[in-house]
Formats: sequence, C-alpha cells, structure tokens
Amino acid sequence: MTLGTALLAGPVLMAGYGVVRLVGRAVSDYGPGVWWTAAHLLFLAGVLAFVPVFLGLRGLVGESGGRTAATVAAWTGLLGAAAVVVQAVIDLGAGFAAADKQAMSEMFDRVQGVPGVMPLVYTVVPMLFWLGLLALVTLLAFLRRDLVRAWAPVLVLAGTVVMAVSLDLLPVGALCLGVALLPVRRGLPG
Repeated sequence: MTLGTALLAGPVLMAGYGVVRLVGRAVSDYGPGVWWTAAHLLFLAGVLAFVPVFLGLRGLVGESGGRTAATVAAWTGLLGAAAVVVQAVIDLGAGFAAADKQAMSEMFDRVQGVPGVMPLVYTVVPMLFWLGLLALVTLLAFLRRDLVRAWAPVLVLAGTVVMAVSLDLLPVGALCLGVALLPVRRGLPG
C-alpha cells in the first residue's frame, strides 16, 4: 500500500470500525457475530494501514536533523500497532470461538488474566501507537511545513483523546486523524 493510499485508508477504516460498532450495538447485542466480526476486521485493517503511514512519515523527514527522532517515533508507533494487532486478533478469535456474549467475556477474562497481557496488549503498549503517530506528526509540523500543517498535531491529539474517552466516539476521532493527515496526502509528489 502506498503512503498516499494508507493516509486515506487508515482513518477511513478506523471510522468504519466505529460506525459498524455503533450500528451493531444499536441493532443487536454487540458481541460474537457478524457485527463484532465486521467491526474488528475493519479495526485490524485500519491499524495495518497505519504501518505504511509510520514508515512513510518517517521517510518524509529526509536527511534532516530530525531523522533519529522520526525513526524512534516510527518504531514506537509500530510497536504500539503490533500490540493493537494482537488485541484485534484476540478479539476476533474470541468472537469466532464464543457461543454468546457471556462465553466471550469469560474468554477475555482468561486471556487478560495471563500475567503481562493487560499492559502488553490492552493498556500500556497499545498507547505507543498514538504516541508514535503524534510524535511523527509533531516533528513533521516543524520540519516539513510544506506537508504537515501546524494544527495537525492538535487534531491528532484531539482524535486520540476523543477515542480514549469513549469508543462510541471512534468515528469522530478517526475524522480528526483524517483531517490532520489529508494535507500530507495532497502534498505528496505524483
């Protein structure tokens, strides 16, 4: 996937996850089943779309003095993305294996009860995804003003905070990310 495509696909897929999640909760008992699976497949695809975003944004720094910082930020985001991918795979697996919401909840309790799983997969390491993205966008707002607007880091932060406040706000948070990254996409050569 090219950087230009990924800059669009990542936020759109994340927004899709949020919308499908909301619809699934509105029309049924959101748990194992079609809505859960569709939402989490969009979530997984959205996170994977950010892999070329992290690598591409790192590459946009060029050979300037910010290269090391951009590399650290990109790898921080990629480490967070790996944790989120594991989380999505666990969620999908539980959704496929569970007969009902209660069984799915019990599976999550067993998985999350394994020492180290909560910080590595659900709480601490996944936050590195957002920290890495915010760091890269902030760095580029200073080094590549031609591609990243000064307000872009504020939108990335706002989107992250909104999504952390409530998963019901995922579409709004994803919209913030998309608006922040759109000028980068438009400024790419070719």
